[in-house]
Amino acid sequence: MATDHIRYDVLARDALRGVLRRVLTDAAEHGLPGDHHFFITFLSTADGVKLSPRLLAQYPEEMTIILQHQFWDLVVTEDRFEVGLSFGGVPERLVVPFASIKSFLDPSVQFGLQFEPSDAGAEAPAKNLPAVPAASAPPVPATEPAAESKDEPARPGEGAEVVRLDRFRKK
Repeated sequence: MATDHIRYDVLARDALRGVLRRVLTDAAEHGLPGDHHFFITFLSTADGVKLSPRLLAQYPEEMTIILQHQFWDLVVTEDRFEVGLSFGGVPERLVVPFASIKSFLDPSVQFGLQFEPSDAGAEAPAKNLPAVPAASAPPVPATEPAAESKDEPARPGEGAEVVRLDRFRKK
């Protein structure tokens, strides 16, 4: 296999981060249109991330935030965004570099991006895949119990259910 001297994977990842930057810039300037809202998952200890010690203790590895109705002072720069959010009634200011973001999801239009963190996997390309942040998704009861036999492992998909986020949204 030939060596990729152009680094298409890095170019694609940076282009997709540019989509995220543009969407957040538009939201900072004009607010969120229609039913759009964003789930953003990032590494809480990545270089440049700024969280209060309280939030870092709660989310020592990764954190998912939701930008929907109650956020303020969204500022977007070339390499990061900053936003004010309330956690348990306590206002916080977060600084999140784009390089620390693992996933972005706008469930109103079923659009998602997943990224390999830049510092951990600069070689891996970003993927245009739907992403459901585990920390923010409501628990989903299985339609039937999964197999728990010691003799036979459970088959993939057994007892699983595909769920749309709209199912849990208040209308």
